[in-house]
Amino acid sequence: MDFTQPCTENSFFLIAGPCVIESREHTHYMSTQLRDIAEERGIPFIYKSSFDKANRTSKDSYRGVEMEEGLDILAEVRQKLGVPVLTDVHESYQCAPVADAVDVLQIPAFLCRQTDLLVAAAKTGRTVNLKKGQFLAPWDLKNAVDKIRSVEGHGDLWVTERGSTFGYGQLVVDFQSFPYLRKTGCPVIFDATHSVQKPGALGDKTGGAREMIPTLARAAATAVDGFFFEVHDCPEKAFSDGPNAMRLEDFGPLLDQLLAIWRTSRTAALEDAAGKG
Repeated sequence: MDFTQPCTENSFFLIAGPCVIESREHTHYMSTQLRDIAEERGIPFIYKSSFDKANRTSKDSYRGVEMEEGLDILAEVRQKLGVPVLTDVHESYQCAPVADAVDVLQIPAFLCRQTDLLVAAAKTGRTVNLKKGQFLAPWDLKNAVDKIRSVEGHGDLWVTERGSTFGYGQLVVDFQSFPYLRKTGCPVIFDATHSVQKPGALGDKTGGAREMIPTLARAAATAVDGFFFEVHDCPEKAFSDGPNAMRLEDFGPLLDQLLAIWRTSRTAALEDAAGKG
């Protein structure tokens, strides 16, 4: 994949996978299924799963496998399936070893202002996906972008919208965010699944409104270069973020809808630009 221009003339690009690595077998099953779904539609695909979720609601929640095992699993997916792989980093010391195993380092939204983490990720030269904090105005993400771009030898940089805190236990998506994020000059991604989270809504777990994912994703298809989805074959049994995960069986049909909207919107935008020229 050409990460400088990750989307193509005919398709957005796609980041998808379960929230957290549950097992080697489950990872290979999900990565194969998602790769096939994307290939059937000509969508550039990056597999996503985390070896550790450091920001779980409860200390008793499942966090993932150890970093060494998790990176081995992700590197195996990358090698056997021939697809790029993305995972989160939470600490600056993780960046270098993670970069040896994956193609894209993701900065979690809660950590988007952590200078040492941003600099360490940039120093690897890998592509970085920077998620906008739930607490941050979209125009203020530019400062985090500038931190990464200040590092000599940094790789490509993407920015991701994933909803904003609205009172307690609720996120909303302000679609005015996308034009502001585009001003960074980075490819813009919409995380349609984390945007329907309801943080802490289940007491010791985060809830979610899975039924709202298609609505938000279809609206965002007019404004983005890529999509991020957490997808699971059985969300009710997912080890993390089940309430806001897309069902695997429903994923292909939704992608078909998004492609139709995205292509129509992109054609209209090009025609409008040509008319003004």
